[in-house]
This record gives sequence, C-alpha cells and structure tokens, in this order.
Amino acid sequence: MRHKVSGRKFGRATNERLSLYRNLVTDLLNHEKITTTESKAKEIRGIAEKMITLGKDGKLTARRQALAFIFDEKVTDKVFKELATRYASRSGGYTRITKIGPRLGDGAPMAQIELVE
Repeated sequence: MRHKVSGRKFGRATNERLSLYRNLVTDLLNHEKITTTESKAKEIRGIAEKMITLGKDGKLTARRQALAFIFDEKVTDKVFKELATRYASRSGGYTRITKIGPRLGDGAPMAQIELVE
C-alpha cells in the first residue's frame, strides 16, 4: 500500500530525478512554455511556483535558494526581475497545464505547461 507516499519516481535514481526536475523547471522559466508528459508537468508545477514565489520575496536568501535549484543565472535574474513584477499582485497559480493528447511513439499522455499571463 502507498498510503501517504507522495511524488513520482519515474524509474530513476534520486539524483537523476532531481536533475530532471531542475532541467524542466529551468527550461519552463526560461521559455515560459514547454511540452512534456502529464506526470512530469504535474511534478514540476509546484517547484516552478515556489521559484516564482522566491522571486517575489526578492531577498538575498531567496536568490541564493533559487540559484541552488535553477541551473542558469540568467534564468534566475529573469525570475527575480521580470516574473516577480509580472506576478506581484497574484497570490499563486502561476502555471497552467493543458493536456494535448498521446505521444505518437509510445502513447504517453502529453501536456503543455506554461506560465499564465
């Protein structure tokens, strides 16, 4: 039984899975829209929203926490300058997941995750 066990493993080791999350979140914050599987999109939604919330905080500690997760410094600057001002009046819900059907190769359910305007 999996009672109260949260998160998906994706058949990967912990360090591989965390690296996958870091790459996906960095790309989402950089390009503001990515296409991935539904389950990966659902996993990274909370992490991406946490990074934007850190950007809205704007303090040095928050910037260091974001830099510890996001790979690219330019993306971190974008989060703290552009995205923080864009979502200043919004209290959450910065992302939207749209299902786009199965992938042709293996039939995996695909989704598009994007930052809302």
